Amino acid sequence: MIKKILAGLAALIAVLAIAAAIYTWDPLPQNPNADILAAEAANYEVEIIRDNWGVPHIYGQTHADTAFGVAYAHAEDDYETIQDVVAATRGVLARYKGASAAPTDYIVALLDVWGTVDRRYETDVPADIKAIAEAYASGLNLYAAEHPDETWAGLAPFTGQDVVAGFIFKTPFFYGFDETLQALFAEERDAPLAVDPSQRTWFLHPSMNTERGSNAFAVSSERSGDDMTRLLINSHQPMTGAVAWWEAHIVSEEGLDITGGLFPGTPVILHGFNRHLGWANTVSKPDLTDIYRLTLNPDKRDQYQLDGEWRAFEESTATLRVKLFGPFALKVRRPVRRTEHGPVIEAAHCTYAVRYAGMDEVRQLEQYVRLNLAENWDQFSTAMGLNALPSINYVYADKDGTIAFIHNGQYPERLPNWDWKADLPGNRSDLIWQDYIPYAEGPKLVNPASGFIYNANNTPYRATDGEDNLSPGDFPDWLGLQTNETNRSLRIQDLTDGTRLMTRDRLLAIKFDDAYSNSSEASDFLAQVLAHDWTSAPEMAEAVAHLQAWDLRTNIENRHAALGVLTVLRHVTGQFTGDYGPAPHEAFREAVDLLQTNYGRIDPEWGEVNRLLRGETDLPVSGGPDILRAIYPADMRDDGKLYANAGDTWIALVEWTADGAQSADVIHQYGAATLDESSPHYDDQAPLFANEEWRPALLTRAEVEANATRTYRPGR
Repeated sequence: MIKKILAGLAALIAVLAIAAAIYTWDPLPQNPNADILAAEAANYEVEIIRDNWGVPHIYGQTHADTAFGVAYAHAEDDYETIQDVVAATRGVLARYKGASAAPTDYIVALLDVWGTVDRRYETDVPADIKAIAEAYASGLNLYAAEHPDETWAGLAPFTGQDVVAGFIFKTPFFYGFDETLQALFAEERDAPLAVDPSQRTWFLHPSMNTERGSNAFAVSSERSGDDMTRLLINSHQPMTGAVAWWEAHIVSEEGLDITGGLFPGTPVILHGFNRHLGWANTVSKPDLTDIYRLTLNPDKRDQYQLDGEWRAFEESTATLRVKLFGPFALKVRRPVRRTEHGPVIEAAHCTYAVRYAGMDEVRQLEQYVRLNLAENWDQFSTAMGLNALPSINYVYADKDGTIAFIHNGQYPERLPNWDWKADLPGNRSDLIWQDYIPYAEGPKLVNPASGFIYNANNTPYRATDGEDNLSPGDFPDWLGLQTNETNRSLRIQDLTDGTRLMTRDRLLAIKFDDAYSNSSEASDFLAQVLAHDWTSAPEMAEAVAHLQAWDLRTNIENRHAALGVLTVLRHVTGQFTGDYGPAPHEAFREAVDLLQTNYGRIDPEWGEVNRLLRGETDLPVSGGPDILRAIYPADMRDDGKLYANAGDTWIALVEWTADGAQSADVIHQYGAATLDESSPHYDDQAPLFANEEWRPALLTRAEVEANATRTYRPGR
């Protein structure tokens, strides 16, 4: 009898195992063969010249030719990340990366990325922009045809829709939309509910605005001291990954001639300079997201209340394919709901709908192409007037001497007098905004009297060191403009006065400044440490005196910076990590212990602690978090070192003489070969970067050919 029972159980287990295998059997399809993938390559003619730094200079007759070449060259340097980006954009990343990627796939469905593409790609993406997107996809497909072992199963062929969808998916996250989603999905949420202005009472709630990275500067010829107009581009990004800068120079016979930075999956320059003008981007954080608390029908949970009526949710199902092993994947189905407001998030504490800048927008690539082609301020303004990009500051300069600051945004045209930072009642349709204010009415500052413009992720009301800054009185509160300052913006204000000449050397001294301002949050944190009563801890007296002697600088030789920066590190970077660390006196104790454990002293040189690591290259570097010389570390290693993983990355200094002649110096934190550790260009720029030095940008065909190391024509 026991044997029969065991045999029966074994049979049942076998049946269940077979059923589970059948249910989870989900092999990825094979990619098309090489001939099919490479077929479109014959339609493009492009020449790529790699210079002595490995930087690609891409020449084509048409813009589409150059997009084809950009894709191929970028795939040579970072194909794995490009595939990551495409899989994430398609909402299938979990099929390749496992359960940790499933939330990303769900967000793609929640934001209706592919519904937007399906509705608008054919009708609202102009033919020339489609041609660029599809040419870029063809360049990836050619690379896939030639490198089948590197291409993820089932991911090819790449399409023009993938390119456009990538912009739809990513651009809202640059103004912090990801933080909004994380807050709504959290187990608890503490936010006020906005009330009708006629019934408002006083209340206080925390601001959601936080600083983000990047610096940008423009100097007019009148302020420069040598009749030069200058633009300094200094975005702060991760040093590797999906939003790390890759440099290219793109030239087409249809009018492109531009150098700058691109992210994996983008066919044109995102910020950089052409022969006529240039622009630097910094991340902005205006209030571009509105959260509505929904009232659900207690009798029919698939309905919500709007204007006194019950409305049915728009419902669909997201099927997430989560990799298990080999050909097996777990299919997880999750409901996706939308209301008149936008996507719905069903949290433990409430059911919300979200409306955000960038919803249903499909013209992002078009605006970037128009910016790449602009030759003067009027053309640049016209391109900006498309108003397809939901956020991002622009600091602009051109050969005619115009400098400008644009606090760009798709600013919702909201009902006045409401508190739009609070949660909104979801049962009123008059609170569901439909349009954005015109670009012409947004915050911008052109040719300020002082001849100097800057942004360091701070309030748009401080963009010049003169007397003609924008005023809060010029813009309604419901626009949600930033009011914050960063250490970097405070240091710029410390170092400028509105009149002193802003020479090249002085501009670079500001850009590479390595100090915290006495007015900064870091300085306030340190003051709390020093104000703490240490009388009961005499063993800390030496360390307290050492901290008190710190000049707030982070130069490599500084022997006080290690203790100071490690004390404030978690607090300063908490805006990005969500971990603000312990109380000031406890953070100080931790810093002392860490230094004693790893260095046997509290005063190692800052360069011994703060490092730039790339392959076998391991260099000391100045700067730190929220410093103008921005270096953000990865986690502290077991050896007590802080290795940079974000901050200063691709930097450019562009100059025009009074007669319009152009020159430029550039630097990348590592080199052109993003993933190829065997390439000399994997880390060849790192020593220059660590030493705050430059290499000249090659702007003419003659300069490129004189420094060429490889010339080739993909598909030929």
